[in-house]
Amino acid sequence: MYTYTLKHLPKNTIEILVKTPWDDLKGEYAKSFEALRKELSTEGFRKGKVPTNIAESKIPKSDIYDHALRSYIPKAYGEILKKEDVRPIVAPKIELVTAKENEDWEIKISTATTPDVKLGKYKEKIKDAKATAKKDTIWVPGKSKEPTPEEKEKQTRAEFQAALTALLAEAKVEISDLLIEDELQGRLSRLVDDVQRVGLTMEAYFKSKNLTKEDVTAQLKKEIEETYKTEFILQQIADEEHIQVEQEEITKVLEGIKDEKEKKTAQENMYYYASLMRKQKVLDFINSL
Repeated sequence: MYTYTLKHLPKNTIEILVKTPWDDLKGEYAKSFEALRKELSTEGFRKGKVPTNIAESKIPKSDIYDHALRSYIPKAYGEILKKEDVRPIVAPKIELVTAKENEDWEIKISTATTPDVKLGKYKEKIKDAKATAKKDTIWVPGKSKEPTPEEKEKQTRAEFQAALTALLAEAKVEISDLLIEDELQGRLSRLVDDVQRVGLTMEAYFKSKNLTKEDVTAQLKKEIEETYKTEFILQQIADEEHIQVEQEEITKVLEGIKDEKEKKTAQENMYYYASLMRKQKVLDFINSL
């Protein structure tokens, strides 16, 4: 049976060091070898009929250990999370610390949980920021030209942006590097696909933007961190202000969708729609301050 130690690191990051006895791994190795042997076919033998001694020479040990760990680690990880009451918000990062035959293995699993958010005096800061943004645009009847609808809309957006900027400056929340890195890899992958789709190399893309790979990576990291900070801050405000989405509101949204296919899709993703509606309510609340 494995043993483990769990550490709470800064930024709501959790590190679990799992020590697994070699005897346990031997059992997993045997199961994985048999599973792979059943999928193996070779000259003279149909799939699943390859004798053990021949299969041993055909299947690399690295493949067997990889299969064994992909079966063993999720099971152990799930048990530890349940026992420690840990609720991760990102896929675990797994590293083999020691991995030698006939010796116990050490596996490091890192993950992250929902960060703590301190909102501070955000309401006061938002009110001050909006008042400052409004100062230079006060319309006095008979003394200044009445603003056009477009100018009024521009001013409303400016005040709202000032409110969000003040909120992000006042609220304190630390985002785990694991969460940022996980999202970063996805964005970089999509960027590569987009650039290649238009027939450019990454080198040519960086040159056209007058940026280096490091510049783009740093910029993406900053955007990701700010996005996550905003999301967690808005969630905290929703919790503290008891902002909820009622079933009647969800039903009204569904009734407004006339296309049956779209309606079915919406019904299957109601949690997503509800989260968007709740977020909009929080933004409306901020705008009302």
